[in-house]
Amino acid sequence: MAGINTRLLILSDTHADDGQLRLSADVAIHCGDLTEESKLCEFVASIRLLKGIRAPLKLAIAGNHDFTLDTPLFRRKIAEAVPALDPDLVKKEFGEYGEARQLLAAAGIVLLGEGRHQFTLDNGALLTVYASPYTPSPHAEMGFQFKPKDGHNFEIGPGVDVAITHGPPRGVLDMTDSKERGGCEELFAEVARARPRLHCFGHIHEGWGAKSVAWRGREATASPSHFTDIDNGRSATLDTLASFKPGKWDTPELATEKKARLERYTAQGYCSARSGPLHPKEDAAAQTLFVNAAIQSLEEEGPSQLPWLVEMELPQRPAKRRRQSA
Repeated sequence: MAGINTRLLILSDTHADDGQLRLSADVAIHCGDLTEESKLCEFVASIRLLKGIRAPLKLAIAGNHDFTLDTPLFRRKIAEAVPALDPDLVKKEFGEYGEARQLLAAAGIVLLGEGRHQFTLDNGALLTVYASPYTPSPHAEMGFQFKPKDGHNFEIGPGVDVAITHGPPRGVLDMTDSKERGGCEELFAEVARARPRLHCFGHIHEGWGAKSVAWRGREATASPSHFTDIDNGRSATLDTLASFKPGKWDTPELATEKKARLERYTAQGYCSARSGPLHPKEDAAAQTLFVNAAIQSLEEEGPSQLPWLVEMELPQRPAKRRRQSA
């Protein structure tokens, strides 16, 4: 049975930007860092941004900057503050515990907790996602963070269409400006085992882009890593910031091509990709599309970091069985 073509608009790390995104999709996905300082007014700004997107279903996860959504951490920060914080000022800036969650829910935005979730879409498709806001950090002082030595168990499992995490897996679209990998090893290992059709994230802003990854073998290795489990010869980088930045060794023709490419994408307001094998004869299960959709640029004069519109075939929701008369 043919699947149902579904459009997913993916963005991340908007950090309270309430700019205009007059775009349409079947599902809008925000991969975290809705805010910069987790203030209530910043959540309101992000809600304005998401409400401008025409999509029947809007999903979001928290990022490390959205620390008030991590209620145990937020309570601990308030209790340990020296000198003690004025409760009225805290309430004014950050709201009551759980108030930001209530605002999102009232706006029709589904804030996903960690784990698997399933949705029946308006177009008749069935969407299965895994979500996790957790990212590694040496000090783990912000929301939903863990120390690398402690690790984290990302239980994606088989049968997931889209994995939504705040941070990237190690080795894929996670290179920082300091030329270091900022992704999570445990996350990559689980993605390599589960092989979702799409994995979207943000967090490492300079890693913006999309890559279609072909997996080696039918199953992951015993200790999966981007060195051992990705077949680079059959994989392809679709776009990164380097696709638009002028390069020192660019020919005039390449520089013109890059400029035209950026202008075209900027005019339409998004970059596009399709989930599935690069070649028709390849098994779709052997391929995962990775998308880093961090919107906020770290460069004042850098190229625009646009959201991604991803098309994918999803299974049709099962038909309801008719009751048989006795």
